[in-house]
Amino acid sequence: MNHLDQLEAQSIYIFREMFNKIDNVAMLWSFGKDSNVMIHLARKAFFGKIPFPLIHCDTELEFPEVYEFRDKYVKEWNVDFIGPTCPPIEETDESLQWETRIAARKTLGLKEVLKKHQFNGIVTGIRRDEEGTRAKERYFSPRNIEGQWDVKDQPPEFWDQFMTDFPPGTHVRIHPLLHWTELDVWLYIKREEIPIVPLYYAKEYNEFHGEDFGGKMMRFRSLGEIGITWPLPSNASTIDEIIDELRVTKTSERAGRPMGGDKDEASFEKLRQDGYM
Repeated sequence: MNHLDQLEAQSIYIFREMFNKIDNVAMLWSFGKDSNVMIHLARKAFFGKIPFPLIHCDTELEFPEVYEFRDKYVKEWNVDFIGPTCPPIEETDESLQWETRIAARKTLGLKEVLKKHQFNGIVTGIRRDEEGTRAKERYFSPRNIEGQWDVKDQPPEFWDQFMTDFPPGTHVRIHPLLHWTELDVWLYIKREEIPIVPLYYAKEYNEFHGEDFGGKMMRFRSLGEIGITWPLPSNASTIDEIIDELRVTKTSERAGRPMGGDKDEASFEKLRQDGYM
């Protein structure tokens, strides 16, 4: 087995372990690169048909290309799709920065979904290399019934031995891509020919949401909502060029996201403790 085969096998094992041990689960789908790799792995794990719902907590602020992608592949992949609209920003914590409050809408939307459907487990596409707070996660991460996360109270996970037997009232987040890197994701997308939103490919930007970029070549490394996600300088307009770029770049994956990383790590960790992905 090569490196990608090993990554794939580990993720498929986590999917099957989760489905065998935890009743009433669902998976978050953001339509980003990691999320689409996760769906591809789930389809492999369950022989083409994902046996649980996919959730998109919609802020109504996604890029048009993202909505086009969603509408196409919900039908093409024949998924059980749940797409609630998130509560308005007025219902979020006013002490947070504006950008963080937009993300907090998703936390509130997810809490409403959990309350309505009583899901015991939620699968997400986070990776440890994305951001400092996510590096503290486990593959099977217990939360309380509201989805709140105690970062200081996480079960040990050694030698692929995962805790999957939790007390009643425990909500579990499952992270099948935790051991992947951004480069791994793109290498796998290339090998498996996984479709992605075209915003990941570089193109000329003259203006983007009020900023003059003067025709620079730019692309998105990470996709979020309009107003809190920005393209970064890049000439990578093919998957091979993206892979070559990632082998040498020193720019953070989330450099185009004002929330998280070095810019607002305290707010990001607070969000994640309250249930954010």
